[in-house]
Amino acid sequence: MVMRSRYDVVIVGGGHNGLVAAAYLARAGQSVLVLEQAAVPGGAAVSARLFDGVDIRLSRYSYLVSLLPDRIVRDLGLRFRTRKRRISSYTPAGSTGLLVDNGSPAATRESFARVTGSDREFEAWQRFYTMTGEVARAVFPTLTGPLPTRDELRQRVGARHWEALFERPLGETVEHYFADDLVRGVVFTDALIGTFTHAHDPSLAQNRCFLYHVIGGGTGDWDVPVGGMGALTDALVAAGHSAGAELVTGAEVTGVVTDGKTAQIRFAADTGTGQATVDARYVLVNAAPAELARIVDEPAGTEPEGAQLKINMALTRLPRLRDTGTDPRDAFAGTFHIAESYSRLEHAYREAAAGKIPSAPPSEIYCHTLTDPDIVGPATSNARHTLTLFGIHMPARLFAADPETAKQAAVEATLAQLDAVLAEPLHECLARDSGGELCLDTATPADLQRTLRLPGGHIFHGDLSFPYRTEPAGTPAERWGVETAHPNIFRCGAGTVRGGGVSGIGGHNAAMAVLEETAAQRPGNGW
Repeated sequence: MVMRSRYDVVIVGGGHNGLVAAAYLARAGQSVLVLEQAAVPGGAAVSARLFDGVDIRLSRYSYLVSLLPDRIVRDLGLRFRTRKRRISSYTPAGSTGLLVDNGSPAATRESFARVTGSDREFEAWQRFYTMTGEVARAVFPTLTGPLPTRDELRQRVGARHWEALFERPLGETVEHYFADDLVRGVVFTDALIGTFTHAHDPSLAQNRCFLYHVIGGGTGDWDVPVGGMGALTDALVAAGHSAGAELVTGAEVTGVVTDGKTAQIRFAADTGTGQATVDARYVLVNAAPAELARIVDEPAGTEPEGAQLKINMALTRLPRLRDTGTDPRDAFAGTFHIAESYSRLEHAYREAAAGKIPSAPPSEIYCHTLTDPDIVGPATSNARHTLTLFGIHMPARLFAADPETAKQAAVEATLAQLDAVLAEPLHECLARDSGGELCLDTATPADLQRTLRLPGGHIFHGDLSFPYRTEPAGTPAERWGVETAHPNIFRCGAGTVRGGGVSGIGGHNAAMAVLEETAAQRPGNGW
């Protein structure tokens, strides 16, 4: 491919947000170049065959979809779909378990009564998630529009719900609604995915994380991407190409210099041509704020800290449960909670904050093959299912001194907690690759920093922000929440005000800011 010397827009980073921005801008007639440092696009939204001889397309990093607006799928004509999970969650509790069945309120009520001894917690559950549903329907439609002010969003949400989720530490709200330790923990885990915090953190980091986990699609549902997460990347690449956007992989951006009107982008390509440069009117940075600081040669500030352990597994069969009253196909079909009672979450946080791997690491497991069996290819002889484990309270600091030793200890402690609720050791159900090794693929924050350029291994590029602004918006970039210190460099990834997760919202909003500004600059528009 012969590149131009100048583009309307150069996008740094070919993750899903960068690809969304590229497709929107190219469809609007802008000349667009996407530069991706990895050999393949997609960033964390990729599928991979991780185990030799095992034909399963695992969603290696990101794995569920909630925040991707249908509007983006329709606007870009994406050939991408998701499937809903009937089972919301299962949480072992002694010889039984709490099964939340979206298809049967009666069965869910019975499960709550069996675990907690009364209907009280089920009724509180219904009231609580009726409240979050109302918030979701108020907030989610605003994510693909100009950034509302705090007062505007508060008016949409309503004063009572606003106080419960935006004003006071989430622990107070959870404790107000629920009395049972296990149920409190199941609710609160959504405040901890990718965020190292606790229930009563005065910074409200837990509230911000929780909010994004319950507003997706206006329902809070988390769905399985058909064909794995890589199917979304494939669809976005196709949309960008058909619109005329150019994509170069193996191209690491080494510097950006701008005078506020035109930017020069330097990059090193794998083509053997060495350093290259292109000019652009706008640069969209689909990378962490720390990476943006690096390429514009500015101080990076405090590095964020990721706090998760990711384990991908291939299984010959689903393991049996100690809870003989629950079918493993139901238990593993939703979110399987392990060591996630409210008190155990707090204890694990305190241990990790003190620099120790939690003695009983909390985690969640998902089995995508129960919802999308087609990710298992015909060439696989013995692997039938995948399990994706997301461990909580595993901050980067635990892996700083001796990453590999700490990783091994974290994996062993985490899987021991899973074994404690199974009727057989997990390793007896694990598939083996062509070399006879167990099919386990593990990523710590240190691994994510190395492979995905995520500073501190933080999956959201840093703590999430409430989806509103508190300052006046004088430019399109400020109106859309994508501004930087440079007038023609915009953020477009998870580091935008409404970033985080697989949503495409950061890319959409950066593209809208560019189009709004270029429209205003046309002759006759007062510029």
